[in-house]
Amino acid sequence: MARKRRSFSSEYKERVARMVVDDGLEVSVVCRDQDLGETAVRRWVDQLKAERTGQPGEGRPLTAEQQRIRQLEEENRRLKEDKELLKKAFGLLRPGTEVMHRCITRLSGEGPVHRLCRLLGVSRAGYYAARARAEHPSVPCAAGAHLERVFAASGRTYGSRRLAKALQADGTVVGRYRVRTLMRERGLRPVWRRRFVTTTQRDDRAPVAENHLNREFTPAGPNQAWASDITYIPTATGWSYLAVILDLYSRKVIGWALDRQMPASLTCEALRMALEQRQPERGLLLHSDQGCQYTSAAWRRLLARHQIQASMSRRGNCWDNAVVQRFFLSLKTERVWQRRYANHGEARRDIADYIARFYNTVRIHSTLGYLPPSVYEQPTAANPPNAVSEIT
Repeated sequence: MARKRRSFSSEYKERVARMVVDDGLEVSVVCRDQDLGETAVRRWVDQLKAERTGQPGEGRPLTAEQQRIRQLEEENRRLKEDKELLKKAFGLLRPGTEVMHRCITRLSGEGPVHRLCRLLGVSRAGYYAARARAEHPSVPCAAGAHLERVFAASGRTYGSRRLAKALQADGTVVGRYRVRTLMRERGLRPVWRRRFVTTTQRDDRAPVAENHLNREFTPAGPNQAWASDITYIPTATGWSYLAVILDLYSRKVIGWALDRQMPASLTCEALRMALEQRQPERGLLLHSDQGCQYTSAAWRRLLARHQIQASMSRRGNCWDNAVVQRFFLSLKTERVWQRRYANHGEARRDIADYIARFYNTVRIHSTLGYLPPSVYEQPTAANPPNAVSEIT
């Protein structure tokens, strides 16, 4: 007949364990006397020894102190779970910081402010700062009008970071977050519109160069690495095609050409303009995609004549030529998509104006330490590059 399973109280377990630990009896003797299993008794002994050294042990607590500790731990666990549930429910309601500050003010008589801030998940310093702002409203910022002028001069393209740098360069003491607040108050939003059209037309029979650039977009000096690409420009009379050459050191556009078609002569014309302007030494690296214009015999002959090493992106990988792609995005968001060109000539004049009068000489670049390309190339310019996101 199977033996009925017995259950024992904590007091009994502690008494049995003390018979071994305190009274010096052997486990086997205690087991025979109390009709218990040796495994259970040894487990109770280990539990008692652990509790006497301040450890919780692995089994159920035997002493009153450990039982109280276990009870408090369980209550603490339930309170934490309840708090997390309330935080999740509070998050679903999504009350703003201002609403929580008002709640703290109303409940400040029920408890200390620091505890209310902790429970509601807001900064105590932020609460006091908001209360001080409410008691002493700020006067209108004098930089607001200047900010609007700089924003308009940028073609409504600068975000808070560039606007702050431009204002600081003009002697206005203002930070980026203050500029962001002023922009929000005045409804100033930089234009940002994304479009993408595939321009690469590959010739599978033509030779393709290796990717020698390998995304090393920060050469040590000018005329060491250039990059080139082609993009579409919409006009009322059809597409125009823009080819550019950029110096990767300063991101400056050093050569460009615009035409109603995009034969190999388009890229060659842009490269000849850059060569006449810069006259680089031997060993220049020129990166492009695998378009048929860059694998043509005319392009290869021009590179060989000036001892330029060709480098090409991997097939279908626009990130290998990211600097030129970023220029095209700036050009289109800041100028092309804000215009409706009536014809090819109007597009040519406006794009030349953007490159020569704004992009190369005025527009500040976060990668260049917030300097324009022409200023960055000057030997006296303080130009430590800053790896900062341009998202505003």
